[in-house]
Amino acid sequence: MLDKEVTKKNLNKLVLGFYTRVLKDDLIGPIFIDILGKDLKEQKWKAHIELLTNFWASLALGEKEYKSSPFAPHIEFKERLSVKAFEQWLKLFNETLNTIFHPQIADQFLAKSKTIAGNFIRNLQLT
Repeated sequence: MLDKEVTKKNLNKLVLGFYTRVLKDDLIGPIFIDILGKDLKEQKWKAHIELLTNFWASLALGEKEYKSSPFAPHIEFKERLSVKAFEQWLKLFNETLNTIFHPQIADQFLAKSKTIAGNFIRNLQLT
């Protein structure tokens, strides 16, 4: 059954499910593997998943645990990023959203993620 409300628990499920898909993806998986490794149970991944869960909780629930900049880490990996990579990110994110949330909620997250991806693409000056 799809969730009809957003909670920290299902946000964590979203992030974990998304990165499970990412690691299997031929386009963007290698980027994450090079940075964080290939095992989601490793400490680097656990910290990343917690960070991203807190990021989405800040946007969706108004929580204050996220204290970082979502854009800053992408600057140092700019040479590995492309519009196509962000499009694939959005595709995998949307697929994951649709396995967890009711369509109305999934659509809201997708809209927000498209805005974020568009801002990153523009600020990284990707073509």
